[in-house]
Amino acid sequence: MIKEGVYLGKRYEILGRIGSGGMADVYKGKDHKLNRFVAIKVLKSDYRSDEVFIKKFLSEAQAAAGLMHPNVVNVYDVGQDRGLYYMVMELVEGITLKDYIEKKGKLSAKETISISIQMVTGLQAAHNHHIIHRDIKPQNIIISKDGKVKVTDFGIARATTSTQTISTSVMGSVHYTSPEQARGGVVDEKSDIYSIGITMYEMVTGHVPFDGDSTVSVALKHLQEQIVSPAEEVPDLPYSLECIIMKCTQKNPDLRYHNCAALLTDLKRSMVDPDGDFVMAGAGAGGNTDRTVVMSTDEIRQVQQGQYGDDYDEDGDDYDGDDYDEDSDDYDDGGYDGDDEDSEDDYDRRRPQDQRRRKNNVNSDTKRIMKILMIVAGVVIALLVLFLVANAAGFFSNGPGTTQEEEDKQVEVPDVRGHTEDEAKKILNDLELGCKVASERKPSNQYKEGQVMAQDYDPGEKVDKNTTITVTISSGEEAKTTTVPNVVNREESEAEQMLRDANLTVAHGEAKYDDNVPNGYVISSDPAAGTEIEEGQTVTIVISLGEEPATVPDIRGMSASDAESALTDAGLTGSASEDYSDSVEAGKVISQGIDPDSEVDKGTTVSYVVSLGPETKYVTVPSLSNCTEDEARQKLEDAGLSVGTVDSASSSSVQAGYVISQTASPGSSVEEGTSVGFTVSVGSGPSDTPGGGSSGPGSGSSSSGPDSSSETQTSP
Repeated sequence: MIKEGVYLGKRYEILGRIGSGGMADVYKGKDHKLNRFVAIKVLKSDYRSDEVFIKKFLSEAQAAAGLMHPNVVNVYDVGQDRGLYYMVMELVEGITLKDYIEKKGKLSAKETISISIQMVTGLQAAHNHHIIHRDIKPQNIIISKDGKVKVTDFGIARATTSTQTISTSVMGSVHYTSPEQARGGVVDEKSDIYSIGITMYEMVTGHVPFDGDSTVSVALKHLQEQIVSPAEEVPDLPYSLECIIMKCTQKNPDLRYHNCAALLTDLKRSMVDPDGDFVMAGAGAGGNTDRTVVMSTDEIRQVQQGQYGDDYDEDGDDYDGDDYDEDSDDYDDGGYDGDDEDSEDDYDRRRPQDQRRRKNNVNSDTKRIMKILMIVAGVVIALLVLFLVANAAGFFSNGPGTTQEEEDKQVEVPDVRGHTEDEAKKILNDLELGCKVASERKPSNQYKEGQVMAQDYDPGEKVDKNTTITVTISSGEEAKTTTVPNVVNREESEAEQMLRDANLTVAHGEAKYDDNVPNGYVISSDPAAGTEIEEGQTVTIVISLGEEPATVPDIRGMSASDAESALTDAGLTGSASEDYSDSVEAGKVISQGIDPDSEVDKGTTVSYVVSLGPETKYVTVPSLSNCTEDEARQKLEDAGLSVGTVDSASSSSVQAGYVISQTASPGSSVEEGTSVGFTVSVGSGPSDTPGGGSSGPGSGSSSSGPDSSSETQTSP
């Protein structure tokens, strides 16, 4: 499994896995080049070492990439990156046909035909490009949320069977494989048509016709056993749909529809004439299951080397189609809309099973006899009808003028097409015919809006007077469709011109910042490029404002490291300087060079100042010599210093009351506010001499001691 966020081809971002199959995992991704969501199918590791498989996978996927159709899951790109082989496809929001069948049990005939028409239309587009799918099954049919049916998995299906044999362990889904594909024969369009028939069988019955304990047994049933008509299980199945399914699933490819165009013709006719006898087909027999399995190499070898048998009829049997209920109700002429509730009430018709012909199990001799009997019966009935008509016309009566009277009561229907509603009414009323306008108007490229475009009786047809003719009014020209051009990464004016050239209306969504799209260029369009829409519809484009500017954060008061992180997160660069501050704590931002909330280009450098704390001041210590105590105190305070301890001492050289010495040398530089102490002289004399001695004989040394001491203290 690939992790989210991985890029493939430097373009496709993996957003998450949305599904897994036998050969590949499917991821939702984003195409950053075209700015759209896509489905990315990545081959599983089992197939990455098979060089032949890889080569065919890439070549067939590239061929499928050239196929663009509303009923096909379009392939945008295919490539290889770091050993991963991937296919980039259209992302379709919806449900697989397999899940839809399992959800509803089985589908109505109308719903089956509506889905089949879209499925076959998509397959026809592939066949027109010489692409054979080879793995048609409900799992490869997606019904989108808006009811659009899409066929998917062209590249992988083709790669797994492109040798035209089942010589690989990857053999599609054996429950839907054609007999020629199971035996390793040539596979062409008719093989896909067989798989379509099995898919339609599953839609109407809720299960596939063949099942078994192994893939080999299922494959052998496709080769040997006849498919039982689905009408045996679904008695009210319309006769035409039964014949279509049986013709698609003929063992002999020559007895199937030769191409999708022929199949489409019968499906559309069945929509309006469900019990019509217009399908020329062979017949088959059946079984049942609803599981999809994969054949192993040993099982495939058993099929290829085993006994296929010759039980199926090479010539096949054609339907006679002579017995169907002409009074049954027709289908509504409409398509599948994806609504579970509305799709159930499809038919009110109930036809007893004993009135339905089961021609599929009748042998050719019996059928020839039945045809002869039917012809004889038809001739008898025709003669009887002629007799009744002639009798009514008076050929066998004696009353003259009867035929003329009948003719006088009839008029020829005029051609009112191209006339307005009022004109048509007047023309018809003048001929004693009524006029009724159909409630629904329909588009027409031949008739202008308001003109009659169709009438229920053909011009020139004879009808009785007072017959009501229903006319349909044109609503104007049918809307033409166009493909939305790719305007992503185009300059605004160029994009607008491209859309106008495609006959589309331009609208502008809210402009957005985009780091990858220059200012003034288109980021995206809605609908996206490649979408098929009606001309004149509005396409909304979003214009890029260029790279989104960065908003400067407020980093004042932050620490230096936090400030750098904040600037980096905003896509900016910081440049720091330092300064003293008495009000901001050291290490915090004092100021920034660009004001907060300013918008600037990403990568802009924002300068800021970090506090060193309060600045330290130094002062010069004054000399306190010859100062009294009060003068000394005043000098220290004036110098920005504080007064320290004041001591006193005797001195013979310094007058009492004056400073003898100080704790800090005069002229030295100290921090402002430093405490400076000093000593004040108390004079000299016996009373001042420590120890209290007299100045008499023998006391000289004691009296001179303080003088010496004081001189030492006052020396600088």
